[in-house]
Amino acid sequence: MAKYPFLSDEWFEVVEKLVEEHGADAPAHQNVLVNLTITDTPFGAERHMHMGARDGRGHWGIGHKDDADVTLTTDYDTAKEVFVSGNPQAGMQAFMAGKVKVQGDMTKLMMAQQGGGPGGNAALQQAIQGITE
Repeated sequence: MAKYPFLSDEWFEVVEKLVEEHGADAPAHQNVLVNLTITDTPFGAERHMHMGARDGRGHWGIGHKDDADVTLTTDYDTAKEVFVSGNPQAGMQAFMAGKVKVQGDMTKLMMAQQGGGPGGNAALQQAIQGITE
């Protein structure tokens, strides 16, 4: 299987297809939408995306959503470690080290992390990990 640089245009295209293939179902208790701003990317500009779940439906894509509960800002390396690895502890460690800035409803984000993180679609996450270099 081909691999693509994390957050590259090609990566976003393949992830969009993976979302269609694996579905966007998410646990009903997952109800948080997160905007992400990733700085210091190898693509010359910040990357904006969103991910999370609302009412049992996962959300994922390029750009920010107006109705997001939380906005996270972090650098490329930290984002790759946290979101591609699927390791919630890596996210907490990055936050404690000051590598992640949070704006919005921190309580909602923490509750989502206890339930497996925003989204919660393990098959989709595994597929994304498989195409990411």
